[in-house]
Amino acid sequence: DQGINFVLSSLAMMYGGEIFVPKIPSMSISEIATAMAPDLAQHTIGIRPGEKLHETMITPDDARMTIELDDRFIIKPSFQFWSEIPSTYKGAKPVSNKFSYASDANSEWLNADTFMRLID
Repeated sequence: DQGINFVLSSLAMMYGGEIFVPKIPSMSISEIATAMAPDLAQHTIGIRPGEKLHETMITPDDARMTIELDDRFIIKPSFQFWSEIPSTYKGAKPVSNKFSYASDANSEWLNADTFMRLID
């Protein structure tokens, strides 16, 4: 439901060419495994070739084009018609020039218990 609501609300407010990034909590794979199979033993095998440890949704390079709302970030396109923030983004404010949004630096995290409550 949250994903569908995010897409529908983004469609309703979009101006054109922007990228919407939801503000969502991070969660480790081991916490997901604990939530899904709490009685199953876990074995850490380490990182495999090509595997990412963290997801970066907004890089510092994108920060200069990013604005923030309460529930999402919006990366504006660099098209000429985007010189001003559209009125549909009331209350949006620019992020700092060195801003990035990545799973390892997220201030909100889910554990197995909060994950299972979310699923219920």
